[in-house]
Amino acid sequence: MTQINTKSPFTLIDSDEALAQNGAVVANPWRDLRQFTDARIGLGRAGISLPTAELLAFQLSHAQARDAVNLPLDISRLTTLLSTTSVLENLDPPLVVTSQAIDRLTYLQRPDLGRKLSEHGRNQLIDYVNRNNIPNKPYDLAIVVVDGLSSLAVQNNAQPFINELLTQLNATDTPLTLAPITLVQQGRVAIGDDIGQLLNAQIVIVLIGERPGLSSPDSLGLYMTWAPKTGLTDAYRNCISNIRPAGLPYQEAAKRTIYLIQQANKLKLTGVNLKDRTQDDVIEHQNNTKNFLIA
Repeated sequence: MTQINTKSPFTLIDSDEALAQNGAVVANPWRDLRQFTDARIGLGRAGISLPTAELLAFQLSHAQARDAVNLPLDISRLTTLLSTTSVLENLDPPLVVTSQAIDRLTYLQRPDLGRKLSEHGRNQLIDYVNRNNIPNKPYDLAIVVVDGLSSLAVQNNAQPFINELLTQLNATDTPLTLAPITLVQQGRVAIGDDIGQLLNAQIVIVLIGERPGLSSPDSLGLYMTWAPKTGLTDAYRNCISNIRPAGLPYQEAAKRTIYLIQQANKLKLTGVNLKDRTQDDVIEHQNNTKNFLIA
């Protein structure tokens, strides 16, 4: 059983462990491993059912996932955060555009509309390009921040990740020219191709809220495309998933991103032909290379 703390409706006081002394709740020996993962393991049981505390925790996670999908992105707050980030102080303020999905319901029911810029959004970018003579000075990199299926992920993780990424990029031997950050409401991954093409960027990075899981309602995804243009498929993109403090830390995600950027500039491509080898332990064998399958 679980009692509700009347002082806070969101705080649970677990009494299942006390009931375990009477045999009402059977503990699971796998429970000790839960300190290493957010996965639901070692839940125990009460008869043939879940203990009450675990059932309530599941329902809470489910509610948080649903909220993450429906919560609107606080554009003004995110714009302020990005505008006051020191590594972005020399850039123009973020550009705010929308997709062709006119509201959240349309966005969820019509993924195709989330992949395309609205006419107003396209005109905003065209006006910016014309005012700044961008066709004659292409950018090395454009960063597009999209609410996606979890605005919570974008709200919590986009600014600190961008700060870490640009801090590491500025420390490299070949700093890149960066287009103004573009913020997109009701967008999908492919909308970054339209934006990257309009801004004349060699590489576009899309930061987007991933579909919430029951243990990760705030997971940020990164999709990178070389020579973006309308109509490209996911085969032309590289992806880094689960960027958040409880997942892939900002520092490691930035390191992997920079590796992919450097390789993309070298090979002039991204996607299935560009592999992330930052985690590989390369062992070179000289004169005695063997096939481990037949050795």
